[in-house]
Formats: sequence, structure tokens, C-alpha cells
Amino acid sequence: MDVAAMNVRIMFQKNDVVSDAIGNRRNTWADYYSCHATISDSQGKSSAESEAAGQTTEHPDISFTVRFCRKVKAVDTTGFRILWDGGIYDILKIDHLNYKKRALKFKCEKVRR
Repeated sequence: MDVAAMNVRIMFQKNDVVSDAIGNRRNTWADYYSCHATISDSQGKSSAESEAAGQTTEHPDISFTVRFCRKVKAVDTTGFRILWDGGIYDILKIDHLNYKKRALKFKCEKVRR
């Protein structure tokens, strides 16, 4: 694993249910953990953009590779999301990279608003 390639900071957010003073419940996203990551798109390139027909287009699916730790190990696909560069990314799949406890790879899809 090339630590020097982990050059972007990402934020994991956790989905929590909070209740107000009269008992109404609603879902909120709270910051869970921030770390450095390596980013690659579905074609394995390190950029999340490509140029097609003279226009720069963004790839909707992207992968984030982070170093293994207890907090990242607790992340799952249903209750967490990733924030990066002003975008929100839903976690589709988590790859444990042969269970060597060195890194985790999160395959994500950008949320359309």
C-alpha cells in the first residue's frame, strides 16, 4: 500500500435517529471519522473525471481506499456515507482486500440531488 498516494481527506458520516422535545423522530447525519484516502474510479484511474467529446464528465461511481483501523472496520453499507470534495457518496460495497487488515476499499456512488 502506497501511503503517499493517500492524498485526499474524506469524512465518514453515520446515520443517527434523534428525537425532539415532543418525541418526533428523524434521521440525521453526524460526522463519524475523518481520514486520508486514495481515490480511484471504476476504470482504475486516480481521477474521478474524464474528457469525452470535448466535455469533462464526472464518473458516478468511485472507490476510496483507506488504512485499516477500528473505526473504519465498524463502517457498513447501510448506516454510513462518505463526504468528499463537496459531494455525498453512498457506500455500495466494502472490499477488505484479502482480510490482511492493512486497508479497506469502499466502492461508492455519488448521490444525485
